[in-house]
Amino acid sequence: MDESFLLMLSNLLHLHNSIDPTTSLLSTTTTSSPSPTSSSSSSTPTSLLTSSSAAPLLFFTIASVLSFIATSRPKPSPATASTSGGTSSATASAMSVSAFRALATEHIWSLEAPLRDAQWRSLYGLSYPVFTTVVEKLRPHIALSNLSLPSDYAVAMVLSRLSHGFSAQTLASRYSLDPYLVSKITNMVTRLLATKLYPEFIKIPVSRRRLIETTQAFEELTSLPNMCGAIDGSPIKLHKHNLPGNYKCKYGYPSVLLEVVADHKKIFWDVCVKAPGGTDDATHFRDSLLYNRLTSGDIVWDKVINVRGHHVRPYIVGDWCYPLLSFLLTPFSPNGMGTPAQNLFDGMLMKGRSVVVEAIGLLKGRWKILQDLNVGLNHVPQTIVACCVLHNLCQIAREPEPELWKDPDESGAPPRVLDSEKSFYYFGESLRQALADDLHQRLSSR
Repeated sequence: MDESFLLMLSNLLHLHNSIDPTTSLLSTTTTSSPSPTSSSSSSTPTSLLTSSSAAPLLFFTIASVLSFIATSRPKPSPATASTSGGTSSATASAMSVSAFRALATEHIWSLEAPLRDAQWRSLYGLSYPVFTTVVEKLRPHIALSNLSLPSDYAVAMVLSRLSHGFSAQTLASRYSLDPYLVSKITNMVTRLLATKLYPEFIKIPVSRRRLIETTQAFEELTSLPNMCGAIDGSPIKLHKHNLPGNYKCKYGYPSVLLEVVADHKKIFWDVCVKAPGGTDDATHFRDSLLYNRLTSGDIVWDKVINVRGHHVRPYIVGDWCYPLLSFLLTPFSPNGMGTPAQNLFDGMLMKGRSVVVEAIGLLKGRWKILQDLNVGLNHVPQTIVACCVLHNLCQIAREPEPELWKDPDESGAPPRVLDSEKSFYYFGESLRQALADDLHQRLSSR
């Protein structure tokens, strides 16, 4: 029986005896000689109901209600237990309002910074300074929503859900809130992160200073000049299973497709979530705003170099699942069947691409909700983008990197070239060969 129910029952017994000592509920009917004392202290169901005092009837009424509540209280299901990670009551109390307030206000400045930040990361996925940055940037927008909860508490609750992957029901029980309110606050905070903070923390590197820094860093890593990013797609598993067939990804589970471009610091400078998980990377890329801006010439990168007579503008790299274009270079061969120069180029290109693979691994490792996304389908894109914004904040602040989440290795045939892409394809093919020959000559002469 629940300990809290037993405690309430014990208190009621003592309360009853103090109210009506003539019908003690703890005594039993005796067989000894009756005496004035024993007859008054003995009780039967009949004597209790016919007692002149209202205390026995009151006691049984209250006890019956408590018994019904105790027996009808839902037991945690295995799914809920697994979602909460088997946390103890101590962990649950650490998620409470009072615990958050105590840690945030009373003890936070008395802790050494490493201990303080480690404790904060274990609860909310990021250090205290980064947490306060998020709160301060969102506070004016949260204030406009007339939310009854303080901004820092609302942000802490949502971050704990994103970093641990808790369901709304699990988090509601820990924060003593209604699950609907938890979902509502989660949707509000993730929407603000995905809209208000996105332009500040997810930016295409068009400024000359940042472009030079990025291309130089990639050249140090790969020996390939003017590389400014790496692109990749990753399915984000959805908790819901009653979805149309086009949501099932090639790994067999329902998902949506995330596409990101990352720089050398594993910071995302473009994010796109527009397709069900069954969509291939090339189709998703062609439907993205980035593709439209690159093909239309809307993005102007002010850094052009000459390689063997080719004007090389900044470009991104991807695997063979993406189309070869003048601004997106892919490997010659997925299985090392090219010339020595081509194989060398492929190895260096994939080395540059590794930054985006690691960035996605960090994203899913740090924000575990993306390992099994349990939000409404309409709120899936904003939740994913919000996690990408938080990922960039952590990378900029040089937060410790968690264990990488490992996606399965990709495979597949190169996509066909569209008629509208042929000029980009032919230029990209020529450019890729020039870069491969130049790379082979430079490294061979060392």
